[in-house]
Amino acid sequence: MRFNCVAAILVAILTMTAVVPSVATAQEASASSGHRVAVVDVAYIFKNHPGIKAQVERVEGDLKNYDAQLQGKREELKQAAERLKTFKVGTPDYTAQEEQVASMESKLRLDMARKRKELADAEARIYYENYQRIASGVQFLAQHYKINMVLRYNSEEMDLEKGDSVIRGVMKNIVYHDEALDMTKGVMQYLDKAIQEDIAKRGAAGTTR
Repeated sequence: MRFNCVAAILVAILTMTAVVPSVATAQEASASSGHRVAVVDVAYIFKNHPGIKAQVERVEGDLKNYDAQLQGKREELKQAAERLKTFKVGTPDYTAQEEQVASMESKLRLDMARKRKELADAEARIYYENYQRIASGVQFLAQHYKINMVLRYNSEEMDLEKGDSVIRGVMKNIVYHDEALDMTKGVMQYLDKAIQEDIAKRGAAGTTR
């Protein structure tokens, strides 16, 4: 995804002193070897960036609202099934009620399948769009600071009490890196700007309809 105000983003990032020394130092540290390398923790960004968290929370809120509606529909289906027991098998009333129960159950299953797909698509869209923004941020910083390669790493500390955490720690591709090589904060700041611009664009598009 490309963003229009590249110059504005550059100015904003260059004024953030927490970022510039880190990336600049990374460039200086690797210049002597002829290679410029940096690292970025993509998982950390997805987990901790406020803009992404807000998007995920909206999807989760939608799911909770649907669960409440679903509970009501299930109760209606249960009551309809109970009424079916009050009719004699083979009578017109029984047949009509049986068809109603079957129709309600079929519609409920269809609605559930549609909603699951809708939520899954929304979640996938969040990860897709924000990964594109992250990739753009990495490319932007890398090109500006003449970095040849950016490696993905995981900053999560191993927790001996959690087996999954230990496994992830053991499987880390990068065992050690100088903290000055980490551009994660810079990418998060780039992401701030990108998300704000996207929200503004969507708002402007909505007002013109």
